Amino acid sequence: MQSVDTAVTDLASATRKFFRRVLPIMLIMLVCNQLNRSNIGYAHEHLEADVGIGAAAYGFGAGLFFVAYAIFELPSNVMMEKFGARVWLTRIMVSWGIVSFLMAFVQNEVMFYVLRFLLGAAEAGFFPAVIFYFARWVPAGQRGKATAIFIAGSSVAAALSGPIAGMLLSLHGALGFRGWQWLFGFEGLLSVVVGITVYFLLDARIEDAKWLTLKEKGALIGAISNEDAQHATANGNSSGTKVNRWNMLLNPQILLLCGIYFAVQLSIYANTFWLPSIVKQIPGTTDLSVGFLSAIPWVCAVVAMYFAAKWQDRATSKRPLLVLALLIAAVGTFAAAVATPVLALVFLAVAAMGFKSASPLFWTIPQSGLHPLVLAPAIAIINSLGNLGGFVAPFGFGIIKEQTGSVVPGLFALAAASTLAAGLVYFLKERTTTAGHPDVDADVPDRRSMASSSSATTV
Repeated sequence: MQSVDTAVTDLASATRKFFRRVLPIMLIMLVCNQLNRSNIGYAHEHLEADVGIGAAAYGFGAGLFFVAYAIFELPSNVMMEKFGARVWLTRIMVSWGIVSFLMAFVQNEVMFYVLRFLLGAAEAGFFPAVIFYFARWVPAGQRGKATAIFIAGSSVAAALSGPIAGMLLSLHGALGFRGWQWLFGFEGLLSVVVGITVYFLLDARIEDAKWLTLKEKGALIGAISNEDAQHATANGNSSGTKVNRWNMLLNPQILLLCGIYFAVQLSIYANTFWLPSIVKQIPGTTDLSVGFLSAIPWVCAVVAMYFAAKWQDRATSKRPLLVLALLIAAVGTFAAAVATPVLALVFLAVAAMGFKSASPLFWTIPQSGLHPLVLAPAIAIINSLGNLGGFVAPFGFGIIKEQTGSVVPGLFALAAASTLAAGLVYFLKERTTTAGHPDVDADVPDRRSMASSSSATTV
């Protein structure tokens, strides 16, 4: 029988190995994901000139991705549970890479719509699969950190996507291909190669990890099992009876989480798809300079997310930090709407610091508070419905720009949505944390003994 100190040491060692070995793989996958999501933002004007795709059609096609994403998210997550993370994440990456590559040959609006819809269907399930993977591999006390690092990777990818897009667009005419064809073709093939590689590097279960010792495997499995048992007790299932997870998905708290995440995604994808167009309003810019200037808000977001993660680890409640992040997003977006193009870029950097920091803060709440039996489908529902903001934002901005010639009214709407979301946060129920312990539910009568029993699993 291992002593408590030995178990804690083994658990800490296993968690460190996960962060060193598995998390980098997830980050590379996320970078590929974001490159293929955002590249049409840089190809927008070229598609309009070469293929005839106007602002409204572009916005509709950009958003159509998220309609398919919402439709196929939950089925994809069910298939992930059936086939395992390694097989399913490989399938997701390879299929989205192929569809993205085919975007290099788009010839009209209908083909553009079809490929964007297929891209959303191919990618559906990626993010919730990763979040669920964390829940099955990382103890609660370190899960927020893993999620924050992973989501920070999307800002790194967004920062990289601008310069990479600028350089690929600059290959216009090379080998007879246009710059936007180089953009879609290269980034699509990159995802296919990385997806195939992931199959040989990723383990589906803790038991399969050859890079963990037997003691580390036992400590990690024990910690996750202990947390599952605590969740079951906290949700009134200590008797071991089966939980109807579909009924749990009707919980008003989950619908509230969907609404808040919808507002966060509105800001993220409005900026993802329209930021290059806003930057191009700065006099004297080129494809290359737009790419580098568009990276500025995302670089600022990475810095902000780093400090938000530090504050998050020390906070007993994540709600005040989430409210602050949403309000910063609202103020920055509102200021950008009334500023000159150069100052608008500065204020959008401030807004990005807010809405990108809000994302990892947000995900700690459902991760810690939801029953393990409902966690995967609940995350899929929240992510898929919330991601419909990715349809509304670019499509709405496209209509606004085509009708008014400006995206300023859209920026005002984003500011209002972030402010409303900040107010909704206070209606969320949250499992708070105490120093040195993983999540402890304040509503559980036996929380003191539960916290004591869980202390052996704290890293």
